[in-house]
Amino acid sequence: MSAPAAVARPIGPRGAGERDSHLVAIPVRTRLISAGDDLLGIVADAIEGIARPGDVLAVSETAVAIAQGQAIAAETIRPSKLAYAMARRSDPLATVNQPESLQLVIDRAGVWKVLFAGVMHAAGRVAGRRGMFYEILGSDIAALDGYTGTLPPFERTIVFAPLEPERVASEIAERTSVACAIVDANDLGRAKVLGASPGLDVPAVERALARNPHGNGDEQTPIVVLKWRGIGRSPLLA
Repeated sequence: MSAPAAVARPIGPRGAGERDSHLVAIPVRTRLISAGDDLLGIVADAIEGIARPGDVLAVSETAVAIAQGQAIAAETIRPSKLAYAMARRSDPLATVNQPESLQLVIDRAGVWKVLFAGVMHAAGRVAGRRGMFYEILGSDIAALDGYTGTLPPFERTIVFAPLEPERVASEIAERTSVACAIVDANDLGRAKVLGASPGLDVPAVERALARNPHGNGDEQTPIVVLKWRGIGRSPLLA
């Protein structure tokens, strides 16, 4: 039996023109996803009777990573003095405002690279350029999500990037006959497609998800079905 879906939400025009006004997002609830779960089966069951060919499935990258076991309890990490010091000076909404998360970045990138990124970030802010810390560290920092606002029992769990998101998206699309994207979305107006099945217009999907219909709290809706209610082919399909 499929999980109940939330009410469809019009996405409305958002930088891509009037055509986006005919797109709606339907967040779909699932049971709590845990390490080792059959994600393909969960998605297929959840969207039964909701999604059809021509729609687009947007699956949260956090759900994919958790199912793959790509997560670690914050209590198992022992932050260094450097991690504590730098975390205190970071943006309150940043992943690295948590010393445990920042320690993982230090472990991946190395102390000197993180220190260099911190110095360049401070210098960039003085010069009116933001985001240098993330530009320099790149994939070393993009590969994890902090634990703030995550659904229990994962509120103290740090989640890494999912493995092979392109492959996962293609397997979900093959299983469900619905195009799929694995998406990293947040409440700051940003959405990034990490992997997509063939035939998707990735920038269009990212625009459609900029308002994060997945939700980052207790919504328990790691799947969003994007439906096109206009005439002709969905603008999300290439």
